[in-house]
Amino acid sequence: MYALEVTNICKSFQHVQAVDHISLTIEPGRIFGLIGPNGAGKTTTMRMIMHILLPDSGEIRLFGERFHDGLKSQLGYLPEERGLYPRMKLIDHLQFLGEMKGLSSSVARQRSREWLARFELLDRANKKIEELSKGLQQKAQFIGTILHNPKLLIVDEPFSGLDPVNTKLLKDILLELQQKGVAIILSTHLMDQAERLCQDICLINKGKAVLQGQLQEIKKSYSKNRVMIRYHGDGSAVKGLPQVAEVNDYGNSMEIRLRPQASPEDFFRVLADLPLSISKFEAGDISLNQIFIDLVDGETTDQEELDTLPE
Repeated sequence: MYALEVTNICKSFQHVQAVDHISLTIEPGRIFGLIGPNGAGKTTTMRMIMHILLPDSGEIRLFGERFHDGLKSQLGYLPEERGLYPRMKLIDHLQFLGEMKGLSSSVARQRSREWLARFELLDRANKKIEELSKGLQQKAQFIGTILHNPKLLIVDEPFSGLDPVNTKLLKDILLELQQKGVAIILSTHLMDQAERLCQDICLINKGKAVLQGQLQEIKKSYSKNRVMIRYHGDGSAVKGLPQVAEVNDYGNSMEIRLRPQASPEDFFRVLADLPLSISKFEAGDISLNQIFIDLVDGETTDQEELDTLPE
């Protein structure tokens, strides 16, 4: 049984088609990347999955069933727009969130304390939310999202605003949940995060799914005649080589698409004649970031306004 089945859902607001016939499936124990530029329709899609918005057409099934109130306790949702009650004490707030998901007050409070200890926040349990830093508030909201042990977890830009230490902690917890069979939707426009964590992806642009499937298979299909180099020196000459069709230059590394008739071996020999110091040469791989750039033109659309609609 799929944790989630989305079939041809559509959603329009006024004259804008926010979501246009999106279909996807997610299996238990998989991390699914819902990726795309700002305003692509990701948040609208997630809100329909959560039943915050209703699709104009199409169907959504959770664990083989159409949405009903009994499924709410199996869902966890961390929206990009964080929201906590600032005057409540941290432990009371988490207990309240747990009770809303069907936990008893004693279980909700005990789990809250356990998670606060895991996040090194137990000494702040009786602090008001407004007395916590933005980063600590974000950790608190994540705890509230997973407190009731959801089977489907939807996290929208979960690492935003976290320092590297807490980013690693949250990442480790997501992987633990995955190993326990939780299906996770990770929505982000940061491709390096999606590439490291996700087994499956759906790239949405302007409301449409433009690419989806298993990430490794997608990368394999896009990696033909692709080369990545890490270098020192002036790399401008690389762009003018006859073997090169396109270059994405990061200053000390490049992702290069070769022309169809060129081979990585021939290109490597040509590079040796340039005034560059090559510290890494890798053929046959492409980053998700480069695939994203190739497929998305980056134009701003009216959909950006849709993804900031209040819940």
